[in-house]
Amino acid sequence: MVELFERIAQRIGDGGELVALTGAGISAESGIPTFRGDDGFWTRGSTNYRPEELATWRTFASDPELVWPWYLWRLARCRDAQPNPGHTALVDMDEALGNRFTLVTQNVDGLHSRAGSPEHRSYHIHGNLERMRCSAECNANTWPVPDALRVFAKGDAITPADEPLLRCPSCDAWARPHVLWFDECYDEKWFRYRSSMSAAMAADVLLVVGTSGSTNLPMQMASQALRSKALIVEINLRESAFSDYAVQSGGGLVTGPAGTLLPKLARRLASGSSA
Repeated sequence: MVELFERIAQRIGDGGELVALTGAGISAESGIPTFRGDDGFWTRGSTNYRPEELATWRTFASDPELVWPWYLWRLARCRDAQPNPGHTALVDMDEALGNRFTLVTQNVDGLHSRAGSPEHRSYHIHGNLERMRCSAECNANTWPVPDALRVFAKGDAITPADEPLLRCPSCDAWARPHVLWFDECYDEKWFRYRSSMSAAMAADVLLVVGTSGSTNLPMQMASQALRSKALIVEINLRESAFSDYAVQSGGGLVTGPAGTLLPKLARRLASGSSA
């Protein structure tokens, strides 16, 4: 660990750029269950729905009143969680490096923002459960899920009082959760695809934290960082699809929880780097 963290500090030096790519592992340390876990299932009537069935444009377009309660229940669970020392350490890295730091996160729980990561240096490539947008795309805005909405428990249904709060204020179409669904593609407009790839191309270090590599854009970023001769270092509980990239880059895997390891790296960077 010490050797790899020293190599990160050397690469960053006084002018290097660090990109941190985070996944579900860092949120799990705050008590947020993984997306596909057993408690992610949703029941309506006698039918059990898997997350992969609910998290699609096709399902939402045909039955928004099935999809919205599941997302609002997930949002309530995320709001109950708190940022952990791993989130805080990434804020410390941002403060130490300034514009030489970029956060790219797959997590939609909003914990990075609540910890203090600045939005202009944070790319939420799978969206954010705290926000919604017009399903008819009558405008190019997102807006917060209304505070006036009640807290949804598992099994709750949309009521006539809820529905107006889940409509677009401009055209009255259904609003939709601002998340990337399984049958949708990454783009720049909503999910910062080009920005994330550009960050990977410019990175001197790609720090991969708590992700398995099961989604496309993060793997593209690792491949681009390797081609650009960045040092790739992975912090994870076990090997993942990123581990080979890390070794090929001259980096490697540091095994352990992000909440323990990231603060150590943040302290090292703060002691030897200037923004």
